[in-house]
Amino acid sequence: MSERYDPAAVVYGDGAGLDPQELAGFYARLHHDIAARPEQIEKMMASSLAFVTARVDGELIGIARGLCDGLRGYLAECKLDPAWQGPAAVTRTDGRIEHDQHGIAAEMARRVLRAMFSAGVQRIDVLAWGTEVDFCQELGFKRQGGLVGLTMKADDQTSNG
Repeated sequence: MSERYDPAAVVYGDGAGLDPQELAGFYARLHHDIAARPEQIEKMMASSLAFVTARVDGELIGIARGLCDGLRGYLAECKLDPAWQGPAAVTRTDGRIEHDQHGIAAEMARRVLRAMFSAGVQRIDVLAWGTEVDFCQELGFKRQGGLVGLTMKADDQTSNG
């Protein structure tokens, strides 16, 4: 990233024409913990209600996507290349939003949220890793008492019978 950031340099898109191989490469570059195959990525993209990309000079630097069932929505993913998050991004893990100096991740997330609310969603939920909580609260998300996020990966499911 250049020292002098030009907000006009970021081009936001709707994911149309995004090559699954390019997205797989983006995930690999960020050391994403799920190594998705291109056919899985195609299915993921097709099942997303909203999909937003951010590019600079044609390079994919961020994505955000939302899912919904018609009533509830879920901000499923908002990832930004740590090189574009600014110097306060410390761990630079998995593209998680630790800092959003230029507002790129916030703009992607807002576009996804607007699309879901426009589709009639009544509530949008998000799971935030520790480094992302402030970012989500800045978008307007609020902590819900008693809510506990749980995860099951495919490997966990097969070992539990």
